[in-house]
Amino acid sequence: MLCQECDKRPATLHFTKIVNGEKTEFHICETCAREKGEMIPGTSNGFSIHNLLSGLLDFEPKNGNAGAPPAQTLRCEECGMTYSQFSKIGRFGCSSCYKYFDSRLDPLFKRVHGSTTHVGKVPARAGGRIKVKRQIADLKRDLQESIAQEEFEEAAQIRDQIRELEKEIAQE
Repeated sequence: MLCQECDKRPATLHFTKIVNGEKTEFHICETCAREKGEMIPGTSNGFSIHNLLSGLLDFEPKNGNAGAPPAQTLRCEECGMTYSQFSKIGRFGCSSCYKYFDSRLDPLFKRVHGSTTHVGKVPARAGGRIKVKRQIADLKRDLQESIAQEEFEEAAQIRDQIRELEKEIAQE
């Protein structure tokens, strides 16, 4: 797909704008996006992708995240970058920033991705087997929780489900 602005280069940035239920898609190349200052074409308020990401990085959890220090005081001891600088730039200064900003990143990841655990994509050929193994792992976690809460009848049902799934894998 070619860029809708220049009709020369391949579109690498794809935006979808929904206003009053009306969906509009934009496909532009990186060069045109940079020339426009990363502005999304077709918007009158000058909203930029950088502003969107900065807004997400400034996210304060509603429940207070009691263990996390205020964003102004967070600083990476390796490179000296502050969390405020990170939220403006959108990139870490070094690999240690992950460790120093950890208390602020989990809520951000949860908000953006819906989870703090990366699941990845499942290949189509091996998909069935991998999905069953993930299901077994989830059931084993549920089993441990049921045992910890002394819900032994539920634990027995989960144990039986795990055994059935393990038989399926063994038969393949």
